[in-house]
Amino acid sequence: DLDQLVERVAALLGEDRVKRDASWGFDHGSWGVILPMYPAADIPMVQLSLDRTASPAEHLARAAALAPLRDEGVLIVGSGMSYHNLRHFADYAPESYAFHDWIDQAVQGDWQARCDQLAQWHSAPGGRASHPREEHLLPLMVASGAGSDLPGRVIWRGAIGPTCIGAWAFD
Repeated sequence: DLDQLVERVAALLGEDRVKRDASWGFDHGSWGVILPMYPAADIPMVQLSLDRTASPAEHLARAAALAPLRDEGVLIVGSGMSYHNLRHFADYAPESYAFHDWIDQAVQGDWQARCDQLAQWHSAPGGRASHPREEHLLPLMVASGAGSDLPGRVIWRGAIGPTCIGAWAFD
């Protein structure tokens, strides 16, 4: 049930970190990903906002608190983009592929190795060219941080126009 899921998330993250606001509605980053998987919209869904004041390392660490939800049958989705430089969309296409290759490698480690690598994304080849701001990459940190100690898996790699994008799973 939705209320129970909200309370479980709040208990895991800490009441001081959770502000409930049902008036906002779902962002396109949530419903745009979930709707094709669950077109009947027959599952409870909780959307969490990113903390603009928190670093990637802090997002990774906070997400670890959500890991028990996986074992309780909750799907944790981090729906950002591996490339999000709309101002210079085509200009940095080669950098998007370099960054994507780096992410593919970075997610191959155990939980701690992934966290160490992903927290330093801005130093990666093509990192800043692919993400002038990190808010569309932080969902990857949350999904990875909530993942197990198994290596991440590439589940899709493709292109939008000349740029590389992809998706990973963390069992």
